[in-house]
Amino acid sequence: MNNHLTHALALLTVGAAATACTQKAPKPQRPNIIYIMSDDHAYQAISAYDSTLIKTPNIDRIGHEGAIFSHAFVTNSLCAPSRAVMLTGKHSFINGKVDNVQRFNWDQESFPKLLRQSGYQTALVGKIHLDGTPQGFDYSAVLPGQGHYYNPDFIINGKEERIPGYVTKITTRLALDWLKKRDTSKPFCLLFHEKAPHREWMPEEKYYKEYTEKEFPEPATYHDDYSGRGTAAHAAEMRVYRDQNWSGDDKLYPDVMDKLGLKDPTTWGRNAFKHNVGRMDSVQKAAWDSVYRPMNEAFEEAYPNMNEEQLAHWRYERYLQDYLACVASVDDAVGELLDYLDKSGLAKNTIVVYTSDQGMYLGEHGWFDKRFMYEESFRTPLLMRYPKEIKPGTKIDQLVQNLDFAPTFLDYAGVKIPKDMQGMSFRKLVDGQSSEWRDAIYYTYYEYPSIHMVKRHYGVRTNRYKLMHFYYDIDEWELYDLEKDPHEMHSVYGDPAYADVQKMMHERLTELRQKYGDSDQLDKHYLDAYLEAINKHE
Repeated sequence: MNNHLTHALALLTVGAAATACTQKAPKPQRPNIIYIMSDDHAYQAISAYDSTLIKTPNIDRIGHEGAIFSHAFVTNSLCAPSRAVMLTGKHSFINGKVDNVQRFNWDQESFPKLLRQSGYQTALVGKIHLDGTPQGFDYSAVLPGQGHYYNPDFIINGKEERIPGYVTKITTRLALDWLKKRDTSKPFCLLFHEKAPHREWMPEEKYYKEYTEKEFPEPATYHDDYSGRGTAAHAAEMRVYRDQNWSGDDKLYPDVMDKLGLKDPTTWGRNAFKHNVGRMDSVQKAAWDSVYRPMNEAFEEAYPNMNEEQLAHWRYERYLQDYLACVASVDDAVGELLDYLDKSGLAKNTIVVYTSDQGMYLGEHGWFDKRFMYEESFRTPLLMRYPKEIKPGTKIDQLVQNLDFAPTFLDYAGVKIPKDMQGMSFRKLVDGQSSEWRDAIYYTYYEYPSIHMVKRHYGVRTNRYKLMHFYYDIDEWELYDLEKDPHEMHSVYGDPAYADVQKMMHERLTELRQKYGDSDQLDKHYLDAYLEAINKHE
């Protein structure tokens, strides 16, 4: 090869190398995010946690193909406050939404706003239960308030319309429609929020026909007499066999109740029954009556000979049958979504989270509903899949809270996490890069006096112990050793054998209240605001 040709080739090689060095490396593809939240879905009703009551193969799939969290908790076990915490990454006493009464300030920062500002396309579909127009979303289709199971109203980008059908199927269809029509040049974040299985439990036809024929085992603590706990447990109005409504919850027809001389605790029950069933069209109502009317007739015949224990069992079965039938529809919805991600080629680069806004009592301690810091309502299911980073079958035992969702999603998206967000990103925890994590979590509950009469309280939980303070109209402390007493049957507060533990837990509680900015003054502030608000409505 002559010298001129050699020199020319050398120059071309150097030039090509220089050009390659000056070109920017392509930005890594940011993940899509789908955050699925159901309402009041107990971890006991997900077979990945416990298959005693129900099989949920589609929800389970998220955990099998990704991670399952065994110690995920909320900061305030109530619908609207939990959602506000999820959006803001801040405790209720900081974001201002401490109960279902106070209004939520949509003007404050939230992770959907930050994602949208960074180039994500964002959508909110389903239940949000926060007053006002949702902010931070390119598209929103939300249920007003609690929403309805049959023929629900939706507010779609500010315009309300009634959509015929069953709410879980409609919510799922709206979510999938948005995914198919989105701007494919942008990463997306979809908040996909099902109403089910919130009270009053109104299943879809195919599942109430199946589940009203099922029997479920009572939990070991169903007949708890609360002898090992304080005033708050005794005073709560959440017993399945005493405080549920015969009509709205158990689905007894008003005429049957009249024949048997049965009365609901308040007029709410009958009104709920009439309103919920009254939304059905003639075809839906005929299908409903074909199953629930014979059930009513059978109860009418059996009732005169039923003792108290048999009656308590019947009411438990009625609760579980309708509740779990609603869960079955949610599992179908998750399956539809996962199938779409597979078929569209989106699965590999999409984070999928399944959780609930809090836990739920499924007869444990005789209760339904939530609110307490006791485990069944404090703990929430959490399963997460992201094939690029999370190994299938990952198990996370650390104390994670809904406070952590906002910073975690921002972390995955490469968006700077605001310093005033109080949660922590669990990205490195779930992909195995780090095991360092908090060793204690903080809880608050405010909505009292109110339905279910769960007293105001706050507390701290570590891996083994839990300390709670009930205040306002009482001043009582409870301490539990969760290793020796996992069902929290006996408070050891004041027990000399736990003196050192009690002292340590008080210190941890003080530390967390200071860390997060809570105080007795804030407790009083929110109490005064709440009492003023409910007095205006009386």
